[in-house]
Amino acid sequence: MQHDIDTAAASLDASLIALRRDIHAHPELAGHEARTAALVAARMRAAGLAVTTGVGGHGVIAVLEGARPGRTIAYRADMDAVPPHAQSGGGTEPAHLCGHDVHTTVGVGVAEVLAGLRDRLAGRHVFLFQPAEEDLTGARAMLAEDALDGVDEIHALHCGPMPAGTITVTPGNGLPGLDTCVITTASPGDAAQLATDIAELGTVTPPRSPGELEGLITDLTTPGGRLSTFVYMRASAVGDTVHAAWRTWPEDRAETVRADVTALADDTGVVFTAEPFPALVCPEPDALALARHLRATGVPVGVAHAATPFSGEDFALFLRRVPGTYSYLGVRRPGAPLVTGFPHDTAFDPDETAIGTGVRAMAGWLAARAAG
Repeated sequence: MQHDIDTAAASLDASLIALRRDIHAHPELAGHEARTAALVAARMRAAGLAVTTGVGGHGVIAVLEGARPGRTIAYRADMDAVPPHAQSGGGTEPAHLCGHDVHTTVGVGVAEVLAGLRDRLAGRHVFLFQPAEEDLTGARAMLAEDALDGVDEIHALHCGPMPAGTITVTPGNGLPGLDTCVITTASPGDAAQLATDIAELGTVTPPRSPGELEGLITDLTTPGGRLSTFVYMRASAVGDTVHAAWRTWPEDRAETVRADVTALADDTGVVFTAEPFPALVCPEPDALALARHLRATGVPVGVAHAATPFSGEDFALFLRRVPGTYSYLGVRRPGAPLVTGFPHDTAFDPDETAIGTGVRAMAGWLAARAAG
């Protein structure tokens, strides 16, 4: 079906770019995605999918039934914008600087392409348009309303600073989880010193120059490189209280960090997060199967051999329920600075041709997986 998928996707390119620009011009923060959800629901109903709205907040679930028996495959796209405090570069307003406008548009395109081929399609396709990813609450809320009921596997793309037209798979890795604590000390001076000591547990820091950003991409694609294990630590003192948060790889290294923090606190009361947010770990067999599929259909494929230290993803909660893939859709246009493809930076400016790549790749992948 890939030839017909490519043809159908090409016919949607202009419409999807217009949709992305509309969503981009009206960014909505976590929990406030009403307009975006309405746009998505309208497109899904027009394509003939069964649509449920208000799932886990403003979440939308659209279901496409194929004409032949097969498996149930889900695809997730997040819808919310980045708040100013989470933007690198001094943003002052909510903005789509993480590519969720692209993610949503790709999800709509995949559903519309497959809907046009439903007479030849196997299985059941469930499209999850998720709210509130930025504050890590949306996936949990959708799961609480049985969003993955009957689903065999789930897949997602996220924008990344790789060249537009490419997709990078993540076999056995993905993104770290998040653990936090609060420590009350005897004085502001003690708190300031303890925050400094805890910060020194970190092994990586965010890139601060184009050269460091290029180095990060090299590290991510280098087997056994310096990001095969890391601690990304943030610690600050407010009065006599220390607030610390860390991301680690592998995930179980977080327990070691807890022990190190406790030792530094020297029996001062440490209150850890009751339930640390889990790491996103993409099953290796699924990611490698996706890589083989993409290569066979002519999509250039990269492989990430390490997790990005500086962000997490609540798609982790979906992958804790069912297997699937989480891959990076390259959005860096030719000759553009790397930072224009780096999520959360105010310079983020994705190449819109990547939308077509995502639609063609994921529509073919979902059709193949549903057929078994």
